[in-house]
Amino acid sequence: MTLSPANEVLAAEIISWFPRPRSALIPLLHLAQEQDGYLTDEAMRRVGELVGATPAEVKGTAGFYEMFRFEPVGTYMINVCTNISCLLWGGEELLEHACESLDVEVGGTTDDGMFTVEEAECIAACTEAPCLQVNYRYRARVTADDFDRLVADLRAGRLDIPRHGALSRVRQSIPAERLAGVVPPEQAREAPVWLSRNGVAS
Repeated sequence: MTLSPANEVLAAEIISWFPRPRSALIPLLHLAQEQDGYLTDEAMRRVGELVGATPAEVKGTAGFYEMFRFEPVGTYMINVCTNISCLLWGGEELLEHACESLDVEVGGTTDDGMFTVEEAECIAACTEAPCLQVNYRYRARVTADDFDRLVADLRAGRLDIPRHGALSRVRQSIPAERLAGVVPPEQAREAPVWLSRNGVAS
């Protein structure tokens, strides 16, 4: 599918944010993927028309990034990390359990189209091993039982996780106990120490 009328309007707005239309390529690819859950040839062609890029340039750019998909995937993309920290703490066993419990191979999608399971090289959460992401939302120190509960909660609609492709709405959520004393900017009483050390603060 090409871009919907509403997304055509949003695409024009996004392009206006940049000094050159080509600078909007990545945000427009996110918009196209958010619409369909993956990048269709028609949507990529339209994005190319909007920014003045050939279809080959658009696909070549999208292909460089792991987050863009060219084929339909599940509503929920589950990426299980198997890099060294996760590997040592059971990442491979977690991946095997995920595939077995959902009856899919690595890279496969469940028959109902709800879940796609993939192996991730590293998702930069090594202290939380073994970990996984569901549509780019982190789950830390996941056991087989945790995984089964996660799937059950997703099936029942008990978790507020946007469908795959809705990256623009995804924000990292850090529990209060993990903030390490960082004060949100709106609550800060004075400029951060590093700011004054760099001669920026008055």
